[in-house]
Amino acid sequence: MNSDNLLKKTDLQKIARDGSKIYEQIKKDYEPQKNGQFLAIEIESQKVYLGKTSADALNSARNNHPGKLFFVVKIGFEAAETVAEAYLTASPFLVSAF
Repeated sequence: MNSDNLLKKTDLQKIARDGSKIYEQIKKDYEPQKNGQFLAIEIESQKVYLGKTSADALNSARNNHPGKLFFVVKIGFEAAETVAEAYLTASPFLVSAF
């Protein structure tokens, strides 16, 4: 399935909601020592992939879960800050299927 079809068939709000819940449960394991780094979370398995950049985290996640979408969060930052940074740098911030 190509990424456009995957995005059309996916409930992005569910990924955001579930990803946020998972992050809230595990953030104590990453904050503050990993602040500024990124986690890509595969929602179904709840596996997390750490990277110094969002691209690093997503590449690790994609290697283990090809064809999946991921919730990505910048550790130690509010979601609005992560979204704003992603918008300004054109980085993926919520989901990725590439």
